[in-house]
Amino acid sequence: MKSVIKQQIEQDIANKKYNPLNDLLFKFVFGKEERKEITISFLNAALGREGKNEITDIKFRNSEFSAFAENEKSTRLDIFCTTQIDEKIDVEIQINNRKNIEKRTLFYWANMFLFGHKKGEDYNELKPSITINLLNYNNFDTTEPMHSMFAVYNMNTGKRLCNDLELHFFELKKFQKKPISDLSRIERWMAYFSNKLDVSELQELGMKDSKIKDALDASDRFMDDLDERLAYVNREMAMMDYKSDIEGYYRDGIAKGRAEERFNILKEMIKNGFDNETIHKITTLSLEEIKDFRKNNK
Repeated sequence: MKSVIKQQIEQDIANKKYNPLNDLLFKFVFGKEERKEITISFLNAALGREGKNEITDIKFRNSEFSAFAENEKSTRLDIFCTTQIDEKIDVEIQINNRKNIEKRTLFYWANMFLFGHKKGEDYNELKPSITINLLNYNNFDTTEPMHSMFAVYNMNTGKRLCNDLELHFFELKKFQKKPISDLSRIERWMAYFSNKLDVSELQELGMKDSKIKDALDASDRFMDDLDERLAYVNREMAMMDYKSDIEGYYRDGIAKGRAEERFNILKEMIKNGFDNETIHKITTLSLEEIKDFRKNNK
C-alpha cells in the first residue's frame, strides 16, 4: 500500500501538482529572504492591507522561542516575521484537526507579543501581534465564512479594545472553485493553497497573479533538489499515515459504537471536512443518509 501511495506522490510531482501545505515546501517558498516578496503579497491579501496600510517590507525572525522557565513549553512557529512598522506576524499551517487550534494560536500569539520586550520598557512599546492560520479542515460551523478574524472587543458596545491582537483563520475546505478571472486577491491565494486546482488551472492562476507564479516557480526549484524532494515525499507519506489512522478510529467507532456514538463520530467527520464520498466509503452509510444527516444537523 505504501508503495502505491509513494508512486502517486511521485506522479503528482512529475505533473507539477505539489502540496503547498507540506511544511517543508511551504517554508521553502514563504520563509526565505530571497523570496520575501511572495510572502509580502500573501500577507497583504490575507490581512486585507492596501494603500497606506500595506506591508512593504518584512524581516524573518528566529521561529523558535525558548520557554520562559525550565519546566515550561517552548514554541516553534512555521513562519515568524516582523513588518516595516514592527508588527509581528506568525503564519501557521495546520493539516489535521488536533482539537486545540484556538488555544494553540493564543499561545503562539502570547509568545510573539512578549518577544523582544525588555525589562524596564514601557508597556506602550509592545507591538501588535497577528497570527494567520491556514487550516486544511473545517474548524468552525459550516455556515461560517472561509475567513474568520478574532480580536478583543467590548461585548456590549462592539468597540475594539486595541489593535494588538488579531487571530485569523482560513478554512481551506470552504474555498469554492470558480473561474480564475473572477477570484479576488485573497481568493487567488486560497485557490493556490486549497489543492483543488488542476495543473492547467494553477498555470492560469500564475498568469493572473505574478507572485503566485513566483511561488509556483519556487516550488519547481524545490523539487529539483533531490534531497528536498525526498524529504517532501517522506513528509507526505507520514501525513497520509496519520490521516489513515484517524479514519481507522472513526471506522472502528462506527462499527462498534451505539447510535449516539455513531451520531457524534459522523458529526465530527463532517466538522473535520470529510466529504460525502469519503464518509460513505469509511462508514458504509448511504450517500442519501449522509446528506440527510448534514441537512438535519446544521
